[in-house]
Amino acid sequence: MRTSLNNLAFTNSFGTLGETFYSRVTPTPFETRARLLHFNSSAAALLDLEPAVQQDHAMADIFSGKQALPGTDPLAMLYAGHQFGHYVPELGDGRAILLGEVTNQRGEKWEIQLKGSGLTPYSRDGDGRAVLRSSIREYLCSEAMHGLGIPTTRTLCLVGSDDEVYRERIETGAMVTRLAPSHVRFGSFEVFFYRNQHAPLQTLTDFVIEHHYPELREDPQPYTALLHAVVDRTARMLAQWQAVGFAHGVMNTDNMSILGLTLDYGPYGFMEGYNPGFICNHSDYQGRYAFDQQPQIGLWNLTCLAQALTPLIEVESAKAALQTYQQRFTEHYYQLLAQKIGFEQPKDEVLQLVGDLLDQMQRSQTDYTRLFRRLGDVEIEAKNPHPELRDMFLQRERFDRWLSEYRALMRSGARPDAERREMMMSINPKYVLRNYMGQIAIDAAEQQDYSEIDRLMRLLQTPFEEHPEMAHYAEPPPDWAGSIQVSCSS
Repeated sequence: MRTSLNNLAFTNSFGTLGETFYSRVTPTPFETRARLLHFNSSAAALLDLEPAVQQDHAMADIFSGKQALPGTDPLAMLYAGHQFGHYVPELGDGRAILLGEVTNQRGEKWEIQLKGSGLTPYSRDGDGRAVLRSSIREYLCSEAMHGLGIPTTRTLCLVGSDDEVYRERIETGAMVTRLAPSHVRFGSFEVFFYRNQHAPLQTLTDFVIEHHYPELREDPQPYTALLHAVVDRTARMLAQWQAVGFAHGVMNTDNMSILGLTLDYGPYGFMEGYNPGFICNHSDYQGRYAFDQQPQIGLWNLTCLAQALTPLIEVESAKAALQTYQQRFTEHYYQLLAQKIGFEQPKDEVLQLVGDLLDQMQRSQTDYTRLFRRLGDVEIEAKNPHPELRDMFLQRERFDRWLSEYRALMRSGARPDAERREMMMSINPKYVLRNYMGQIAIDAAEQQDYSEIDRLMRLLQTPFEEHPEMAHYAEPPPDWAGSIQVSCSS
């Protein structure tokens, strides 16, 4: 294990591609003193860093861009993308700078990126900064998603300052240190396709295969195989989002990872009362990225990627890869739905039962996370009506009938109570990062109290455990939670 930040041995594989793919830029440190607000020991382990390194007095300076570590090679990545369905020819890292990568003892490479680190050539009219509010939201949610078992970027630490940054109001600036094996996006390929620059497109594709899909190197059609792999990973990720009730909010192609990671946390939201049309982004006026639209938007975005790869693969091969998406998504999603109510296989009668339950939940705006978690307490042979469950529904007699059918189906095809409950508790989290929880942490942090960030981090990294000392976070959200709105500035 590394006991000092100076022991981090940096390289930059992406930097070897040449400046067609990025712009060299140096992070802009804060004008006021940087402060380490939180350190994530779990993510630090990915870099073989001991928790004690957070005591290094240089930590805040290093991860706010004021002090460079040996071997770093900072750059801002170039990409384009479809934003709310419209192609934007040049985006790029407008407020994020890639310092380089570190290889851990297992041979894994982790890119280290500062988000909120100042102007880059791709900032357009932005200021290159991030505010404390949005930084806390990303810091917490990336770890919450990891705790749920969903592929995601990770966050190493959160650094704050007294610098003033203007959004809807004047706020203080902050930086998040983000980790990922790669930050390459669908838009990284689109930019070269639309510029008709096929040579760098092939170079980038070869790079991604070499470094991130090495199993495809010897495939007779490696580019087609890559598209198939990305389709499968994206379908699996979307199925996990839907199963846990997560809405991303801004599924632009520049926010879609080539590795199938959840990338770029802005106006996200975990669904509370079940509503398939849930729109978490106040800026999404047309509902393009509503919760129930996410699976098809995943396919739409993959189609944009496939189009960008057509200089390298046959159109018919690209279409064939895309045609596997719906089946892959459905397989993963139905499997998760079956497991959420305690069955190992998504048989027709199981899915019919889930569909009826979701319809009742929609009519009653039943809390999505709480309902599925509590279903694990239903016993096969018991006759009790579970008032704490039926009170979650407006049509209680209808739920009573559903519960009777559920028990009958369990008698014919579910595991014994103890085993089934264990499975359900391992797939239905007790805790998710509700917006009001993040807001409590933000409000406290704006008063320089960071204890709630630490408390939530510990809770969300193990969301399937009981955590009796924090059980209030599993209760219905407070009334004021309904007034919270998040937008693209979040």
